[in-house]
Amino acid sequence: MEDGSDKMGNSAASLQLRILSSADVSRVLTYAALIPAIEKTLGDFSRGDGTVVQPVRTVIPVQQHRGFFLIKPGYHTGRDTMACKLLTLYPNNTDRPSHQGNIMLFDTRNGSPLAIMDAEHVTSMRTAAASAAATKHLAREDSRIHAILGTGHQAYSHFHALNHVHKFDQVRVWGRTPAKLQKFATETGATPCSTVEEAVKDADVITTVTMSKTPVLKKDWVKPGAHVNVVGACRPDWQEVDPELVRSSVGYTDSREAAMKESGDIILSKAEVYGEVGEVVLGKKEAFKDKTTVFKSQGLAIEDVVSAKLVYDLLQTSS
Repeated sequence: MEDGSDKMGNSAASLQLRILSSADVSRVLTYAALIPAIEKTLGDFSRGDGTVVQPVRTVIPVQQHRGFFLIKPGYHTGRDTMACKLLTLYPNNTDRPSHQGNIMLFDTRNGSPLAIMDAEHVTSMRTAAASAAATKHLAREDSRIHAILGTGHQAYSHFHALNHVHKFDQVRVWGRTPAKLQKFATETGATPCSTVEEAVKDADVITTVTMSKTPVLKKDWVKPGAHVNVVGACRPDWQEVDPELVRSSVGYTDSREAAMKESGDIILSKAEVYGEVGEVVLGKKEAFKDKTTVFKSQGLAIEDVVSAKLVYDLLQTSS
């Protein structure tokens, strides 16, 4: 009994499970490292050869409190890493973030947990990194105006991430709350706009990151040849953009399967998905930069897996 307890104690000690805060993540994670990692991961996912193993996320409605509980596991055989993100979505939160959660990273060799890290910063940055990768491949090289619809965490992350792939002359922002709109403009240097139409006029790239359940962006306001990143509306009965805009554009997503099951912007508009961004990365699908394009972001579990491993490795190196 004594020997068994000692072995268990030594085994537990050897695990060295790390508990990582949002501050730990933000200290080491940069878009310079993350964007190319996510770009490659999108290609790995779309290759469909078993390199990436992940189911469509599980979503449990918490109807009593108008929230959702999400479970997102994934395994990347090429990077030899696996993790699971547990996330809650409470759209009506006012005193805390609408998205909260943690990622547990595992050692693939023996199944031991390596780290539990706060998911807020990882989620914000990896989502923006995926949009940056899509924008890199789908937007025109001479894009000069970026319009952001929304003023939350994802608005900030997309402001910074997309500036890594394009040098915009102007970034405009629109939001429903004047105080948040002005705060965002002051902190980023973006031009605040009082209406969506004003924000997107002649914009080359448009990014929608709202919590709206009904369309805020109209087709008639979008100039031909623009690229649109649709990031909000993460439920099958929510829409963020005009169905006619989605139907009339060349549609891309990170996961065709997930989009057809989870995206109200795709499902309710009965739009066709031309291809996955990963297929464009691999050269399997064409990037129609001369046409209006829409990238519907679902947010893949494998993006969390790769991001979490990147954070863990960077912290291990720095310590």
